[in-house]
Amino acid sequence: MSNNLSLQKTPVELGYRMPAEWERHDAIWLSWPHDPLTFPDCVERVEKTYVKIIKEIHESEKVNLFVKNQAMKEKVVDMLQTAGVDFAKLRFFLFDYADVWFRDYGPTFIINNHQELAMVNWIFNAWGDKYDELLKDKYIPQVINKTLQLPCFKPPLVMEGGSFDVNGKGTLLTTEQCLLNTNRNPNLTRSDIEKYLKEHLGITHFIWLKNGICGDDTDGHIDDLARFVNPTTIVCAYEDNPEDQNYEALKGNYEILKTSTDQNGNQLNIIKLPMPGNIIGDECMLPASYTNFYIGNTKVLMPTFNHKNDSTALSILQELFPDRKVIGIDCTDLVNGYGTIHCISQQQPSTQEKTNNHKQ
Repeated sequence: MSNNLSLQKTPVELGYRMPAEWERHDAIWLSWPHDPLTFPDCVERVEKTYVKIIKEIHESEKVNLFVKNQAMKEKVVDMLQTAGVDFAKLRFFLFDYADVWFRDYGPTFIINNHQELAMVNWIFNAWGDKYDELLKDKYIPQVINKTLQLPCFKPPLVMEGGSFDVNGKGTLLTTEQCLLNTNRNPNLTRSDIEKYLKEHLGITHFIWLKNGICGDDTDGHIDDLARFVNPTTIVCAYEDNPEDQNYEALKGNYEILKTSTDQNGNQLNIIKLPMPGNIIGDECMLPASYTNFYIGNTKVLMPTFNHKNDSTALSILQELFPDRKVIGIDCTDLVNGYGTIHCISQQQPSTQEKTNNHKQ
């Protein structure tokens, strides 16, 4: 199939859509951590966190892993061998990338009615031109496609994968703080942005929340706020303490969700997830949230923070995912980079006819 389809028709015109995260994957994409500026005084501990993530998730889906060079690859191979990782389920990609936030700079994968894969290559401007030194990560989709050779659609839209979530049926969840921010697409209206998302992801219905949590340098990414866990159920980060800095924003988002519907006009089931308290990094709040989980084929990996609410959040998610095992991954070091498990990962949908849909 030609790679220049984007020059002729939109993905939706060609039958493409973005699957929900619980639909079956062929692989997960990650980039190995390395930068002490991102993870001050804790790069080695974050590497160990990655080993845990890869060991858990590779049992049911392949791992496509970026490393910067051959020396890093050899180091990673040694660490993963020691952990007992099956290298038949691991594929390395060498590229001199800047950072680990694959969800945001990597492509969004879409599939068509024949389960054929394509990718959407959004414009990445390092979260509103905040980090010039990270802009080279915008080339990651091109690097991937030298190997995968997929149809690649390139809308003129600044967008990060962590800024939206979908239920696979036509509904997209996002925030005004991020998508309507003047540091992303200042010349586009809300309707303009919705048009691109409709054309490229198969969206027919939008839910717009307001603001994100404190410490989030992405300007309110949805994956720290609210996530679909099945077509009609959303888990929502919620803070009970009226004195907490996040109380008003999370309460406002919850109230919007309680009056929201799916693409068919049906009321949604909204489940509160507690917050893990205020986690402070180098004299600033870190964006710690239990909603930053990754839904794998057989497991859900949820960030934990050595907080009393860890077990409560794990129990809530386990009840919502009875056909998957919910695994807590200690992210007290990883969150120093202002993101956790969902931020560092991107799922690649399965091209097999069989799906693994989680039903309510």
